Parts: sequence; structure tokens; C-alpha cells
Amino acid sequence: MPIDVHFLTEATLDDARLADYRDLQDRRLGEESGRFVAESELVVRKLLPSGLRVLSMLLTAPRLAALEPALTEVKGDFPIYVVAQATMDEVAGFHVHRGCLAIAERPWRTQIPAGSRIVVVLVDLVDVDNLGAMARNAAAFGADAMLLSPRCADPFYRKAVRTSAGAVLSLPIVRATAWPDDLLALRERQGFNLVGAVVGDHALPLADFTPPDRLALLFGSEGPGLDPATQRLCDALVTVPMAMSPGVDSLNVATAGAVFLYHCTQWNGRAARPRD
Repeated sequence: MPIDVHFLTEATLDDARLADYRDLQDRRLGEESGRFVAESELVVRKLLPSGLRVLSMLLTAPRLAALEPALTEVKGDFPIYVVAQATMDEVAGFHVHRGCLAIAERPWRTQIPAGSRIVVVLVDLVDVDNLGAMARNAAAFGADAMLLSPRCADPFYRKAVRTSAGAVLSLPIVRATAWPDDLLALRERQGFNLVGAVVGDHALPLADFTPPDRLALLFGSEGPGLDPATQRLCDALVTVPMAMSPGVDSLNVATAGAVFLYHCTQWNGRAARPRD
């Protein structure tokens, strides 16, 4: 498509066209907005062919030059605003060190895709970096979808999108609206086994765990882990035994997620599957 480029100067800091980019550190563009911001050239390159509707882009001149070949292949029409690095930083409210931002429409998904075999379930995970890292792990190991409890962080908050390396753009993510009903529906309607990842001697060591054909793998919040009420809903509890070094009794949730997903997707030679 022809690229619709607008070169803006410092005098345009209050330009209404840049409203979505203003003060991004203040957690703007929440779920109710229907939009999200993609940050960094890496993430934007994944956004462009994702099928999500891009509304606009804010770039420095070097990033425009780097992205121009990819932009000419994109279907759809949206404005590209080119500004100096200092102007971008002032508008966004932080140093956008890669000089590349884009606004796009959020994907709305209300159910786990039919035919899914591995679903990552996050229960009250509130740190956006951990959530983004979990999405990246899920995509890397071929999980089919992610289910979030109502209190989980926003997977399309700027930092979560960036930390996921753009994985949230392709991984189906569903936020539960009725909890724990939406979780239990995975077992009752779709035949998933609910398996909780926990810390403690009461759980089966991961090395002894044989993954079922349809697996919903549950991870709890930072610190407390998977809450007792949710543990009681699980068909099995599994743990990664720790060496109990002084001051270290567990893994970061995203690290634990990678360990669990590797085990479950490589079991009996079953490798991660490419997503359609």
C-alpha cells in the first residue's frame, strides 16, 4: 500500500492525532479502550502481518527507514507520524529507546479455540512482566491458548506486549468473566485435566508426571502461588523439587512456566506444534 507519512515537529506535542500515545506510563489504553500500544521494532514487525487492525504508528526517521519495506506489504490504510526522538519521549512520558510505537485494535476472544490440547491458565498473576513472559513461554512451547482469571494483569498493557516479544499478538488469550466457572468448563465441556503447578512436598514431582492428552496447566500469583481453593479444583498438583538453597525455595513463575511447558510438550517425543 502507499505509505501515509506525516512528518511532525516539536510544535505538534499537543496534536490531537497523538492522543493515544500521550503519557503511556500512566497505564492508558486499558482493556475498556479496545486498543493497545505495540512498542519496539520487533513487536511492530510481528503486529504488521498479524491481521490485527493497525490504527496508527509513531516512529523516528531511522525506524521508518528500517520498517519501510515491511510497511509496503501491509494491507489496510493508517497514518504514520514521524517525529524526533525527543518529541516521542515527551509525548509518551518515557524514553522510547527503540523509537517505534504503534496503536492497534485489541483482539476479542471469548472462548478457548476448539481442538486445543494445552492451555496455560494464570490465576491472579498481577505483574505485567511475568504475564508477558508467560505468554512468550506458552507460544514458544506450542501451547494453544491462555486463560486468565478476572484479576490477572492486562496482557495487552505496553510492557506485557513488549516482554512477550509480541507473542500476545498470535496466542489466543481469553479473560474469564465467571470464576471459577470458566475454569471448570475446561474440564466439564472440553475434557481438559486441570493440573496445578505448586510448591511443596504434597505434590507430584514434575519428573514423575505424565501429561494427559488435554492439559490445562495452572499457575498462581507471585508470592502466594496457586491459592488453596483453586488447588482443590485441580485433578493433580505437580511441583519442581528445589535444592532448598538458603533463601531460595521456589522459581519465578515465568521460569517455572517454561520448565513445566518444556516437560509437558516434549513428553514421549511430542514436540511443540506450529500454530496455524
